[in-house]
Amino acid sequence: MNDLEKLFLSELRDIYDGEQKLVEALPTMAESAESADLKSSFSKHLEETKGHVNRLEQVFRAIGQEPSRKPCTGLEGIIDEGELLSVEFKGNTALDAGLISTGQKAEHYEITTYGTLCTWAKELGNERVLALLKMNLSEEKEADEKLSEIAKNLCNLEAISHDTEKKGETVASVEKVVTAGV
Repeated sequence: MNDLEKLFLSELRDIYDGEQKLVEALPTMAESAESADLKSSFSKHLEETKGHVNRLEQVFRAIGQEPSRKPCTGLEGIIDEGELLSVEFKGNTALDAGLISTGQKAEHYEITTYGTLCTWAKELGNERVLALLKMNLSEEKEADEKLSEIAKNLCNLEAISHDTEKKGETVASVEKVVTAGV
């Protein structure tokens, strides 16, 4: 096994552990969410994440390895931050915006990891592995885009309007500012 193959295997074990941690965390995130759209998005991504775990197991087998985990401290830290945020903002209109932030941090970690693994799989000449990893990468990008959409169209506006209503401003003026990108 050459050095790039060793590094590939190390990162594969890391993301395998991270995906397993997300399978455990996503139900709690869905339960904590106030928005039905966000609950649905987290639940849908839970099913996709289970598929990611399955594809990673196929990748392990394709390279002649047994699936094994290496502690993914990156995703573990993001999940821990999300749990703290859920406690801090429970009952607050900004909770869903915070959960989206946590979700997007996890997605960006995964997108970076899968992008790197895809590059290495290509350089190592393993098209089967590359195809499996590209499927995971594509789904992570779609999940990130969906979270952005929910944030922009719902959760961020709710959090902003709640605060501005206290100050006597109208929701319409808030929407005008957000739409203008200010």
